Amino acid sequence: MPAFCCEMELSKQYSVAYKGLKNSSFDFNFEVDDTLFAAYESRDIRGGKCSVKATMLKAEHQLDFDFVITGEVICECDRCLEDCTIPVDYEGHLVVRLSDQQGEYDGDVMWLNPQENEIDLTQYIYESIVLSLPYQRVHPEGECNPNMLAHFTVVDESEIEAIEARAAASEPHSIVEGDFNKLAALKAQMEKGEA
Repeated sequence: MPAFCCEMELSKQYSVAYKGLKNSSFDFNFEVDDTLFAAYESRDIRGGKCSVKATMLKAEHQLDFDFVITGEVICECDRCLEDCTIPVDYEGHLVVRLSDQQGEYDGDVMWLNPQENEIDLTQYIYESIVLSLPYQRVHPEGECNPNMLAHFTVVDESEIEAIEARAAASEPHSIVEGDFNKLAALKAQMEKGEA
């Protein structure tokens, strides 16, 4: 029951009551905090704070939203696995079709029954923040936890090329029993080279 109440509160927090508004342009502002990410049990985002500006153009059978989302979120660093701050700077457009016939929400177009009084933007805002994140989430150079980095082996480009060359020069690429012995020997050779 508490999860449902939390979802209802979020739904109200990020909703726009459009019924009764004239066909015109309107601005709405929302503040995003840890509550949103906790509600979605996000694995990517541990927390954060973002400001959302939504400009809605209301027409007879459609709502057009332009979004600007700025702020920062806390993610796990892909390099050292510690928390790191990732900036959010997102601009997007959402079309909300007011129709008795419902289509599939695809991230760009949402369908809403015209009998509804308001549009819940919670999912769109959450997805937009997640999609704005870079593929690789890391601290700026030199800010990773040095104790964690000490546990990882860094391989440079020449070592990778040497490994690929040896692999290309070897017999056919099907795995046979002796391949595991070759891998173990290659690993031992690499460890010797580091010592």
